Amino acid sequence: MNVFVSGASGLIGSHLVPLLESVGHQVTRLVRREPVKRNERNWDTAGRPLSASILDGCDALVHLSGESIAGLRWTEAKKVAIHESRVNTTQMLVDAIKRMPTPPKCVIVASAIGYYADSGDTVLTESSPSGEGFLSEVCQDWEETTDSIRELTRVVNVRTGMVLSTKGGALRSMLPVFRLGLGGPIGTGKQYWSWISAADIASIYRFCIETADLHGPVNGVSPGPVTNQEFTEALGKALNRPVVMRVPAFAVKLGLGEMGEELLLASHRVVPEAVLRRGFSFQHPTIHEALSILRKKKQ
Repeated sequence: MNVFVSGASGLIGSHLVPLLESVGHQVTRLVRREPVKRNERNWDTAGRPLSASILDGCDALVHLSGESIAGLRWTEAKKVAIHESRVNTTQMLVDAIKRMPTPPKCVIVASAIGYYADSGDTVLTESSPSGEGFLSEVCQDWEETTDSIRELTRVVNVRTGMVLSTKGGALRSMLPVFRLGLGGPIGTGKQYWSWISAADIASIYRFCIETADLHGPVNGVSPGPVTNQEFTEALGKALNRPVVMRVPAFAVKLGLGEMGEELLLASHRVVPEAVLRRGFSFQHPTIHEALSILRKKKQ
């Protein structure tokens, strides 16, 4: 198929594009700069409606673009950027698809496990209810934006957990601290972190493209969520470093505010029921297997 990908140079896109090309799919990148290659198309409309012709020849659309949620505290301006970069761009693509004489066979749009409520140790599946708070509201708005094309094409919303890669994301930001032996649990350490290796999230996106009966929410996480305590111990073991420097919850709240509470202290014990039910096989089902990338010194 000819797969159009926005956010192709991002953390997930940089793993997904070569995977799709390696199995014979053609990839067209939606870029915001002037295209320099034949497989690139500019979709920076400067606020104008996106022409449906931009998607001519698109068999499957994967939408990954979005402002990073990590970094420092969420200012009001940052929160607006996070929301608009997801919802507004998705709406642009949805509107263009509605005007196409032949819509794509499927539309795969990123989402996040922030959709769910802070659940303690309760297991969350794709049928679990949404939560409250900023990230949950963003994810709900994000997914609802695709509702109007569900009768035109197959839509999948991939609720992704923490992607583990040495190329970027949360793991890369943790490595300097842990390599110095200064890493440790956050808060009580009992909160669940749902994670996935970069290779597996790319494979899940490919699976969503190629599985004709898969639609609606899909949890892009490993089948083995772990507590923050277990995660830090596994990371310390992979690096052969101690993990004794606990970070108090009050320090996270004081330093990072709402971002720290929702990303680091909230508990999301999420499992990928939708893909497991259809026979998807994980390369890295356990946290120790996923962190083996650090011992191999490659991704």
